[in-house]
Amino acid sequence: MPLTQTIAKDLMQAMKDKSEPKLSTLRMLKSELQKLQADKGKSFEISDDDVYTIIRRLIKQRKDSAEQYKAGGADDRAEAELSEIKILEPYLPKQLSDEEIDAIISDAAKEFDSISPKDMGKLMKLVMQKVKGLADGSKVKDHVNKFLNQ
Repeated sequence: MPLTQTIAKDLMQAMKDKSEPKLSTLRMLKSELQKLQADKGKSFEISDDDVYTIIRRLIKQRKDSAEQYKAGGADDRAEAELSEIKILEPYLPKQLSDEEIDAIISDAAKEFDSISPKDMGKLMKLVMQKVKGLADGSKVKDHVNKFLNQ
């Protein structure tokens, strides 16, 4: 079943359950998907990768907002943002573990004759192609930095 259908089904269930946080979060997600559909045209078919991209963007926005709310002393609003993240995360594919990321970095580094901190950009590009959608970019960057500085 396409992810868009799963989201629509879960949205209907949230309406029936009167689960307000889940309902508002899924409505926001559905709205973003409708914007994409409108931008691309009626004949455009939204793929699961498109949905993943939107969800990742929404999660990043929620994390940034939560940090700003915490810095401003609005802990209740920060918690609301973090709860929305918990609702969105299950729709993403399973994320890679730290060990899996490190293994991918080691394999990618073998493609270079010698590797130094100057090769950060090249290595990041190669690793990000391999982990596309399965790991957060900032987490990968931290692991690549650690690998290069060993």
